[in-house]
Amino acid sequence: MIISTEEDREIVREGGRRLAAIRETLAKSVVVGITTTELDRLAHSLCIENGDKPAFLNYQPQGAPRPFPGSVCISINNVVVHGIPTEDPQTIKNGDLVTIDVGLIHQGIVTDTAVTVAVEGASEREKELVHTAERALREAIEVLRPGVRVGDISKTIESVVKEKGFSVPEELGGHGVGRSVHESPNIPNVFAGNRGPVFKEGELIAIEPIITMGSPDLIFDTHDGYTIRTKDGSKSAHAEHTVLVTTKGAEIIT
Repeated sequence: MIISTEEDREIVREGGRRLAAIRETLAKSVVVGITTTELDRLAHSLCIENGDKPAFLNYQPQGAPRPFPGSVCISINNVVVHGIPTEDPQTIKNGDLVTIDVGLIHQGIVTDTAVTVAVEGASEREKELVHTAERALREAIEVLRPGVRVGDISKTIESVVKEKGFSVPEELGGHGVGRSVHESPNIPNVFAGNRGPVFKEGELIAIEPIITMGSPDLIFDTHDGYTIRTKDGSKSAHAEHTVLVTTKGAEIIT
């Protein structure tokens, strides 16, 4: 989506502020003993309390067999993305890596963000995995401005991750956002040459490094139609911001 008016910019900024607050509340609520169902209920109530909507609830991406049944994606340990919190709910344990991925619809415009929480008891290497995803996100945002290609973002993310000895699944990456949860362009986290679309002023996008401790190979759960896990069972981390492309660089919305 291209944000071309000051009115839409203010809608996006307010939606981003609200979503950032929701993300932080959810992250602080990730403690030993809480269940994914409880976190989903909290996410739903936080999204709707000011008249907004959870962007993921009942959203059906292209190719998905059914609408998503939760208000938030909660992915634990070897679940890389799209964990369903309301089906086969889990209880958070010591040492878990818990990714909260949440979207909000505010006045018709979607924002999207994610954070991975290292629960008490996680190893130093697991904490480094989380920090590396966050660093890759920060550095990719620093690169973004009008005229930069998608491949520039991909190269930045992959180089940060591989420097620390972690892996980047080829199948997953960021995307445009705005009127829908997923819009063009797709933004791979793996560099495939300096190509792809050029970012334009006013473009609203979600950058999201998604990384693993072991192999980058993934398993797609055909039973529930959403959950994606690491093939080798290794843990994963995910960091995401919605950003607005401006002449001065990238404005972090969430």
